[in-house]
Amino acid sequence: MSDLIAVTGATGGLGGRIARRLAQAGVRQRLVVRDPSRAPLLDGAEIAQAPYEDPAAFAAALDGAGVLMLISATEHPDRVALHTAAVDAAVAAGVPRIVYTSFLGAGPECTFTFGRDHWHTERHIEETGVGFTFLRDSLYLDFLENMIGDDGVIRGPAGDGRFAPVARADVAAVAATILQDPADHQGVTYDLTGPELLTMPEIARVISETRGTSVTFENETLEEAYASRARYEAPDWAVAGWVTSYAAVGAGELDVVTDHVEKVTGHPPLSLAQVLRA
Repeated sequence: MSDLIAVTGATGGLGGRIARRLAQAGVRQRLVVRDPSRAPLLDGAEIAQAPYEDPAAFAAALDGAGVLMLISATEHPDRVALHTAAVDAAVAAGVPRIVYTSFLGAGPECTFTFGRDHWHTERHIEETGVGFTFLRDSLYLDFLENMIGDDGVIRGPAGDGRFAPVARADVAAVAATILQDPADHQGVTYDLTGPELLTMPEIARVISETRGTSVTFENETLEEAYASRARYEAPDWAVAGWVTSYAAVGAGELDVVTDHVEKVTGHPPLSLAQVLRA
């Protein structure tokens, strides 16, 4: 099997971290991106331009690759269709394995609406018969501060639900390890979490203590959550995703902590305080 690794999403936060780790390891990779001008310039990395929705270009970009790192597409009303097109193009190009970034608790009726997209994508990958590994990530530790409003308040229908958010650096470390020896992880689904279960009030407290500023959590009902986000004038499907990410926490669907980061990488996952101090 070819040792060439194809990586999508290298202009983004997770894909870029994976690509840099692979470059540091000295492996051959091809960065498949929409905008080559934004692609990182890394030793041993080729750059190919191809969007998910262009099967011919995407298949050509994957020519000769032994494994594809498929980063889930940016939130989109037809994201499953984008993923399906990319997977089918990879199969047509003869790529024998796909590593896909999914979401913790993905299911056909999970509370988090975007998690349903991931479940459908997983099922399609399985149905093609291609080799696969799924990385089901919890919410990202390094995204939590983006949830803070201008008034220092995190708002959402999370209640006292617990979850163990994971650092993108740890997800990237897991992915880079798997991509270099994908056969060792064939058919495996990893639930990637941080080291501890936290509630939203606890997260607000840790951020307050670390940053030296006041951050609090205000629980909302679903109705209040939709109403408070109306000012963004975003599409209904996008607002539903934002609101249900909190609701999934409140429903207990993300109440899990695993050792999968350490199992794959050999080191424990980063905590919220460590990420904030980095």
